[in-house]
Amino acid sequence: MLYSPAPMHIPDGFLSTLVAVVLWILSAGVIAYALRRVGKDLGERQVPLMGVLAAAIFAGQMLNFTVAGGTSGHLLGAALAAILLGPWAAIIVMTTVVSIQALIFQDGGLLALGGNLFNMAVIGVAVSYFVYTSVQKIARGQKWGVFVGGFAAAWLSIVVAALACALELALSGTSPANVAVPAMGGIHMLIGVGEGLITLGALAFLYAARRDLLHIGEAAPAGGRAVWVGGLLIALLLAVLSPLASAHPDGLEWVAEQKGFLDAAQEPLYNIIPDYLFPGVSNDALATILAGILGVLIVFGVALGVAYLRRKQMTDR
Repeated sequence: MLYSPAPMHIPDGFLSTLVAVVLWILSAGVIAYALRRVGKDLGERQVPLMGVLAAAIFAGQMLNFTVAGGTSGHLLGAALAAILLGPWAAIIVMTTVVSIQALIFQDGGLLALGGNLFNMAVIGVAVSYFVYTSVQKIARGQKWGVFVGGFAAAWLSIVVAALACALELALSGTSPANVAVPAMGGIHMLIGVGEGLITLGALAFLYAARRDLLHIGEAAPAGGRAVWVGGLLIALLLAVLSPLASAHPDGLEWVAEQKGFLDAAQEPLYNIIPDYLFPGVSNDALATILAGILGVLIVFGVALGVAYLRRKQMTDR
């Protein structure tokens, strides 16, 4: 049976106005600094990789996978972005993905967008980068460091981001900490295994095909165009496969339903392509595919545009 992906991020209504505003301020500050740094840290030939990786993460997030207990998880992608691009470019990539999901696909509330950015683009990337680089130092260049570090970074990025979300819910008065923390932490420990395995598979492929891309902040120019074109085609293929996503609620929605605060979610202020279903198309599978392809192209274009603009501004100085 084919399904359309379920919304995955914090909706408006789950966070209090105060908590949401504070998270907006924190996220905006980190993102602004990342924008300043990204032009300095990335080479010209790496810029298209930001667009390709953003597109692939967007498409990958549409493919929810079933987790035990009647829930589902989805790729976060922060670990892959941090490993391939470094922390500042990864923050911009994740910001692009999460923002497009909220603004165009009504996945996550507008007031809650600061919280979603903080959890996924800031905490997810920071945890991933710290864990991966720490394991690399311990491994001292040995092969196992790439894979152990990648799995650990991916798993912990999911768990820590989920715990942060739980604390935000508690501070908002939506769910007590002694309820939200163990519920969110427990289910996302399972989801994190899926994230780790997906990240492990991607790293194994890159280790065999383009090992140079695994050097944080460094990408060899040779064969770069083939990598970018191939990556974009993979993202489009994932979008085509998006109707195969699990129909089970994602971790946050499952916890909200189980703990009785799902009704706090507010409807979006407007609808463009809600629930990843392209409007005017009666066939849900086709509507999902069209929405996914459009999203991939938009995310690719926005991330690429931001990267080129920042790079040009730095070279013009």
